Amino acid sequence: MNAPAKTEEFAIKIPDGVYAETVLSVEHYTDHLFRFRMTRPAGFRFRSGEFAMIGLMVGDKPIYRAYSIASPSWDEELEFFSIKVPNGPLTSHLQAIKPGDTVLMRKKPTGTLVLDALTPGKRLYMFSTGTGIAPFASLIRDPETYEKFEEVILTHTCRDVAELKYGFDLVEEIKNHEFLSEIVGNKLKHYATVTREEYPFKGRITDLIANGKMFADLGVPPLNPAIDRGMICGSSAMLKDTKELLEKAGLTEGANNKPAEFVIERAFVG
Repeated sequence: MNAPAKTEEFAIKIPDGVYAETVLSVEHYTDHLFRFRMTRPAGFRFRSGEFAMIGLMVGDKPIYRAYSIASPSWDEELEFFSIKVPNGPLTSHLQAIKPGDTVLMRKKPTGTLVLDALTPGKRLYMFSTGTGIAPFASLIRDPETYEKFEEVILTHTCRDVAELKYGFDLVEEIKNHEFLSEIVGNKLKHYATVTREEYPFKGRITDLIANGKMFADLGVPPLNPAIDRGMICGSSAMLKDTKELLEKAGLTEGANNKPAEFVIERAFVG
């Protein structure tokens, strides 16, 4: 007797003009970090490094936020890496999703952290803090990145060591992947630092660039606008400070319609 009522209770009215996709897996890293994978719409195209507006129905209305797509453009599924904000309009609900749940996504991806926005170079730096690693999770798994650059350096700075695990998992996945491992080879360097705990590599990435320690640790020369390119994604303070350091080294900021030596994602901070 209760079956019809139950069906009505779970019937969600999906807004027009958006994709409604199914959550496939959820992995919680810490009390405030998790990743999830969901189905990819058949007609959905994006460039690695772009972001999409994803959301949930909260009550009778959809709530959306900008999220970098962490999976590469060739992947048959979509992956996202998220913080958990206790009272966040979306993340307070998103952190509770489980396989089988529905996530909404608007149809048009966009973003500046794409290879097309950079002029040709030899070494690509990806500077990230916190969940700012998400667009780079896409790019380090895209063969095109390694066709365009001889060396790819992913930096990831968090407060605590536990928050770095997603980045280490990504690198491990690449090493164990049947075709990526061959394409990437030893071109990818992963430089993880923390600011609050003791760790072999400690400090804000901006300090480690400014004092030269990052270059010494990696065994590479200082930034050179002739060969080095950069992408930046993180907190607003980190974006500002890293931009200043790159400009001081002679690199110029680019965009989709005007490629140059480095690009910044300003759509959100994380």
